[in-house]
Amino acid sequence: MPTYKAPLKDYLFILNDVFRIDRYSNLPGFSDLSPDILESTFEEAARLCEQVIAPLNRVGDIQGCTRHDDGSITTPPGFKDAYRQLSSGGWMAMSAPAEYGGQNLPNVMSDIVAEFLGSANLAFSMYPLLTKGAVAALLGHGSPVLKDAYLPKLVSGEWAGVMSLTEAHCGTDLGLLRTKAAKKADGSYTITGNKIFISAGDHDMAENIVHLVLARLEGAPAGVHGISLFLVPKLRSDADGALHPNQVSCGSIEHKMGIHGNCTCVMNYDDSIGWLVGEENRGLNAMFTMMNHSRLAVGINGVALAEVAYQNAVLYAQDRLQGRSPSGAKFPDKAADPIIVHPDVRRMLMTGRAFTEAARALVVWSGMRHDVAIRGTDERARQEAEDHMGLLTPVIKGFGTDMGFEIAVMAQQIYGGHGYVAENGMEQFVRDARISQIYEGANAVQAHDLVGRKLGLNGGRALASYFTEVSSYLQEYAADEAMAGYVKPMQDALKRLQEATAWLSKAGAANREDVGGASYAYMHLFGLVSLGYMWCRMTEAASRKLATSADGEKQMLASKLVTARFFMDHMLPATTTHLARITAGSASMMALPAEAF
Repeated sequence: MPTYKAPLKDYLFILNDVFRIDRYSNLPGFSDLSPDILESTFEEAARLCEQVIAPLNRVGDIQGCTRHDDGSITTPPGFKDAYRQLSSGGWMAMSAPAEYGGQNLPNVMSDIVAEFLGSANLAFSMYPLLTKGAVAALLGHGSPVLKDAYLPKLVSGEWAGVMSLTEAHCGTDLGLLRTKAAKKADGSYTITGNKIFISAGDHDMAENIVHLVLARLEGAPAGVHGISLFLVPKLRSDADGALHPNQVSCGSIEHKMGIHGNCTCVMNYDDSIGWLVGEENRGLNAMFTMMNHSRLAVGINGVALAEVAYQNAVLYAQDRLQGRSPSGAKFPDKAADPIIVHPDVRRMLMTGRAFTEAARALVVWSGMRHDVAIRGTDERARQEAEDHMGLLTPVIKGFGTDMGFEIAVMAQQIYGGHGYVAENGMEQFVRDARISQIYEGANAVQAHDLVGRKLGLNGGRALASYFTEVSSYLQEYAADEAMAGYVKPMQDALKRLQEATAWLSKAGAANREDVGGASYAYMHLFGLVSLGYMWCRMTEAASRKLATSADGEKQMLASKLVTARFFMDHMLPATTTHLARITAGSASMMALPAEAF
C-alpha cells in the first residue's frame, strides 16, 4: 500500500524564506502567523491527512460509492468519519470570514492544506474543495438573506456545496444548456432539468447538499447571455428550520476511470425550489467565481498527485535491486544495486522533484496574491493581484495537471510491472490524476483562455506586469556569480516566451487558427518559465540561508540548488521546442479535409 508524508519543511521554507510571509502582516488574518504557529498548524493538518485520510484512498478506490434503490447514497467505509474529523477540526472553515463561523486565516494556508488532502486521497478531497468553491460564489454574489441562511452551515461543513453545470449534450459550451427556471410569486424559482458529471452531487457525509445550478429562465436570450445561477438545496428549510425533500435526486452514479471514492452523479431537478444567485441572465459571472476557485484547486491537485506518486517511487527505487550502476557497483555487498543508481530512473525522479517543488512555490506565490486581492486595502495592489490571478489560473490548472499526470506515469514506470498491478497503488494515482486534465474546463480550454482572453485583457496589463517582475528579478541577480547558472538560462527562456507572445499577437490579427493551434504549446512554455522563476527565487533564498543554517537544514537547502540545476539543464530547454511549435503556425494542422481523417 502506498504511503504519504506531507511536505511540511518544503512549505515552511517557501512561506518563511522565499516569500517572507511576515511581510504580509498588515493583511487581515496574517498578523499572528509566527513560524511556530504555521508549523504547528500544518503539523496537525498533516497528521489528519497521513493517519486518517490517506489510509482510505485504496478503500475508496475499491469500494466506491453506492446508490441504493431508494436513491440514497453511501460513501466508502471510513469516509463519513474522516469528513466529520475534517469539519469538526475547523479545516473547512480556515479561510472563511469570521462573521459566518470561519477562522479568517489566509487563503494560502487553506491552499496548502488542499495539497495535503489531494495527496492523501484525491477523491475524498473533492468534497471539501467543492464546498469551499460554493462558499466563494455566495460570498461574492449571494444576497444577504442567502448568505445568512447558508454560509454558516457550509463553512462549518454541516452542509456541503456542489457546482452543477454540465448536461449530456453540452460540456464547455454552456450556452446550449436546457435546464429551465421559472419564477414564482414568492420570489423563488422552480428548476427543472438534468445534469451529468456532478462531482460530490450526493452523499451521506453532510446533512444537506447545496447545489449551485445553471439554468435558463423562460424568455431569456439564447446562448450564454441568457443563463442564470440558482441555489438549489437537496433539502429545504421550512419556517421552523425543519428540513424537507426538495425534488433533487441522484439518478445514477457515473462509472469512471478513477476517483471512485467521489460520488459523481447524474442529478435530476424536478420542479425543485431554488433562489437566484446574483442577477438574472448573468449566472456565468457568479459561476465563474466558483469555477476559477475550483480551477486553482484542481491545479493544486496536479501537484498533489505528482507529490505522492514521486514519494512512493523514491521508496521503491531505493529498495528495488536490479542491475549495476553504469559506473560500477555502488552496493557490492548486495546481489544487485538499487535501481536509484540508474540515470534514467534518476531522470524520472528528478523531473518529479523539480516540478513539484517549483509548482508548490507557484501555488504559494499565487495564493498570497489572492489574499492581497480579497483582503488588501491598497487599490493598486489589489488590481495587480487580481491581474496576476487571472493570468496564472489557466497556467496552474492546465500546465499543472498535465505535468501532474505525466509525473504519475513516470512514477508508475519506475515500478515496472509492479506499477501496473493494483496492490502497489501506482495505477490508481495515474487513473485519478487523469481526471484533473479534463474537468473544470479541459486543458485545451485553459490554453485558449490564456491566449484568447488573458494575454490581451485590459490592454495586456497583467502580462506586462508579469514580464516586468520576472525580468527585473533576473536583472537584479545577473551579476551574482552564485546565481549565474540559474539566471542566464531563465533570461533565454523569458526571451522565448516574449518572442512567442509577439508572434501570437501578430498571428492573431491574420489567422485565428494560428492562435488556436499554438495555444497549448504557449501554455506549457508559460508554465516552464513560471517554474523557472520560482526556482530562481528558491535558489536565491536557499543560498542565502545555507551559510547560517543548522546541520539538519543544510541537506535540504543544498538539495534545492541541485534540483534547480537539473531543472535548468533538463526541463527548461523544452521552451525552445515549444517556441518552434508555436511559430510553425497551423497550416499543416488544418490542411487535411475532415473526410480525410
